[in-house]
Amino acid sequence: MKRFFNTPAASMTFVLLTAIYLIFAVNLLMPSRDFSEAENRSLEQLPSLSLGSLLDGTFTSDFERYISDQFMLRDIWIGIKSGTDQLLGKKESNGVYIGRDGYLLQKFNPPADSELQKKADTLNGLASMAPGVHTYVMLAPTALSVLTEKVPNYVAGEKMLEKMEKVRGQLQNVSFVDVYPALHTKRNEEIYYRTDHHWTMRGAFYAYRELGKQMGFVPKEEKDFTIRQVSNAFYGTQYSASGYKLVQPDSVNLFLPKVPDDYTVEYTAEKQTSASLYNFEYLSKKDKYALFMNGNHALVKIKTGSQEKRKLLVVKDSYANSLVPFLTPHFSEIFVVDPRYYEEDIRKLLDDNQIHDMLVLYNLHTFFEDESLYRMVGPVEKGRS
Repeated sequence: MKRFFNTPAASMTFVLLTAIYLIFAVNLLMPSRDFSEAENRSLEQLPSLSLGSLLDGTFTSDFERYISDQFMLRDIWIGIKSGTDQLLGKKESNGVYIGRDGYLLQKFNPPADSELQKKADTLNGLASMAPGVHTYVMLAPTALSVLTEKVPNYVAGEKMLEKMEKVRGQLQNVSFVDVYPALHTKRNEEIYYRTDHHWTMRGAFYAYRELGKQMGFVPKEEKDFTIRQVSNAFYGTQYSASGYKLVQPDSVNLFLPKVPDDYTVEYTAEKQTSASLYNFEYLSKKDKYALFMNGNHALVKIKTGSQEKRKLLVVKDSYANSLVPFLTPHFSEIFVVDPRYYEEDIRKLLDDNQIHDMLVLYNLHTFFEDESLYRMVGPVEKGRS
């Protein structure tokens, strides 16, 4: 035994174990980051330890995500891994496919059928909260399922659409707004960013026109807008997550109405108001998509100068941020709720403001992975309408 401890192998083992323990200790001692600007997402925080979370395994899984998110020099390690993957000829890095023509496409992990039922029941439960309100659901496909020519050959982008159709088939008392055909028809235009997971404002424009057909308002034509480029240096979430650097930046274009709309925007939690749905300060920051609607907020109230009497509630993820500006001519008031941050009673919001229409707008990837809508609505009985 003593002879082993004097060998080079023992010395290397000791150094390696010491390094692992030191890295682990430094990770625990370093202050946790709340947000990764590089990945444009909130980071996992140290979970609370309880007997229940320990027994059911949630503490262990949450702690693993915490260590992964808070690992020291995480962004550098992602870059190293991506570079290694590229040298090996891999077309996937950190949940991002490296597609054709510089497109970086978010990987989709198909949910189980039991999860699809839960998602459908959640939408049905939300609609049942306001029986006098007409509920519309728009589940926007991401670039993975629309820009099929850009996707690596071994990737089945249609899986996302198959899952969407299963949810659609279980909806009750809900009008489903299918924007896939319109987006697929326009797939040769710049309807998605190449380095980010969002659609562009052009993509949102085509979705808005489909929404108008369903909701009964006459949507504006492209000729009613001035299209203005406000940035040509946007590197989005997929660029950061993948670590893949050999791509050109995206441009950010706005559809600005030739006849400007009058409206006021209130960010209720922040107690701030604005006369614009755009915050141009974000153009000098990394997350330029946050230009739209000043990023994500729990509740935003928009009072327009429209002569229309209808009031709209939008329950959404960030895909809605670039579509909502198109809606101001068609509603007198628009209430925008992000379930990831909204903690109030959605029923009270509907009742107090005499909402006429409700639009649930999510991109399919977030819709299938995020649990915040379920938490906001609460448990719903299967098949409830």
